[in-house]
Amino acid sequence: MSRPERADLLVIGGGTAGLLAAQTAAAFGAHVVLVERDRTGGDCLWTGCIPSKSLIAAASAAAQIRRGHTLGIDAHDVTVDFPRVMGHVRGAITAIAPVDSPEALTDAGVTVIVGPAHFTGPRTVAVGERRIGFTQAVLATGARPAIPRIPGLESVDFLTSETIWDSTELPARLLVLGGGSIGCELAQAFARLGSQVSIVESAQRLVPREDPAASTALTVSMIADGVTVLTGADAVSINAEELTLADGRRAGFDRVLIATGRKPRTDAIGLDNAGIAVDDRGYVHVDDHLRTSNRRVWAAGDLTGHPQFTHTAGVHGSIAATNAVLGLRRRVDRTGEPRVTFTDPEIAVVGIDPHAATRIPGLRVETLHHGHLDRAVTEARTDGLTQLVLDGKHRIVGASIVGPRAGESIGEMALAVKHGLRTRDLAAITHPYPTYNDGPWNAAIADLRAQFGRPATARMLAGLARLRQAGLRLSSR
Repeated sequence: MSRPERADLLVIGGGTAGLLAAQTAAAFGAHVVLVERDRTGGDCLWTGCIPSKSLIAAASAAAQIRRGHTLGIDAHDVTVDFPRVMGHVRGAITAIAPVDSPEALTDAGVTVIVGPAHFTGPRTVAVGERRIGFTQAVLATGARPAIPRIPGLESVDFLTSETIWDSTELPARLLVLGGGSIGCELAQAFARLGSQVSIVESAQRLVPREDPAASTALTVSMIADGVTVLTGADAVSINAEELTLADGRRAGFDRVLIATGRKPRTDAIGLDNAGIAVDDRGYVHVDDHLRTSNRRVWAAGDLTGHPQFTHTAGVHGSIAATNAVLGLRRRVDRTGEPRVTFTDPEIAVVGIDPHAATRIPGLRVETLHHGHLDRAVTEARTDGLTQLVLDGKHRIVGASIVGPRAGESIGEMALAVKHGLRTRDLAAITHPYPTYNDGPWNAAIADLRAQFGRPATARMLAGLARLRQAGLRLSSR
């Protein structure tokens, strides 16, 4: 048998984590081989961030026209051309795809192999007839939609966040199973485009990981968009026409979208052969440096059990590559890691969220309702709120922003959480007016005012006043 090809770094998976790992290592001069079973770019480019946000942009345009009456603008007969909407989605993917293409990787010095990879030993992988040996490897195979066990589901031609982008017709009645971020984003978008949408969530509220105030604001908005929201709803059976819930409620549909979570792509790649351990859900065990139980293999992105965000995967890829190639000991630091649900209103969170803060002694929440935010008033969007989570020293340890463009405002809060800034630090920064970014700033101002109202601070201010008066008397003599 011929000797296997050799790689300084073998990367398995061409999504965000794999791309960043390969490009980082190649920039250091390593001989890098990247193996991708399908197409480079991963879920983010083809079935996740880019298509979903493109669809949301189209849906938001339709919604803005319809709600123009709140600003004195009446528009009638809004028409949605769904094939053209999907054309916009495909156009966005096409425009961005070259950055993640095999050609771009080749230009960066990476050897790209297309096909399924399978570990044949602790330091070897097979891709079809090819055998590749490696000094170090980064595993970045990502995750895929998890399919729930509902009696009768096997008889339903359901959609997932991977397959919905092949749709050519707008579903008349769309049933969405799962009220997390993905389910809510797509449910609201399709409702705004004209589908009659029902969303089913087994928890007692939508986006259950977020603060109840954020969940309530989103639920009100989705109902206003015509979505039927069914929470506290456990599915017991489904057939080709309707879903039956444990409490007897039924939901009819023409198409079903499954959005009940994701699972790692770690099966069928021979992890046992490489001595790579996984947990009972299939996620790869990694230490703080992203090293697996095989000391020559690192893991990055969605398959690690860390938050499944593109920005997290990108950071993972960089850390894993530098640790593998340069022998560094960089750690994953989840402090200041933001997340955004791109619904309307957007929900953006970083650090300790307000709901979790209620269970942690010594933390409190400063809340600013957007009825007191001037930009929100000018746009008639006062349904949002900003919440700062503060410790005993008034450091910002978390934040939640609910409202338009919340995802654009959370970056400053990520910086504050990461570097332990206090409300006085944030308040001292001049912010442009009027903007939605005034929300965190005004919440910080409110905390400062509360501090000045406390007895100790009042005594300090009184003491300063007495010293000032004494100085004035001396200067007048």
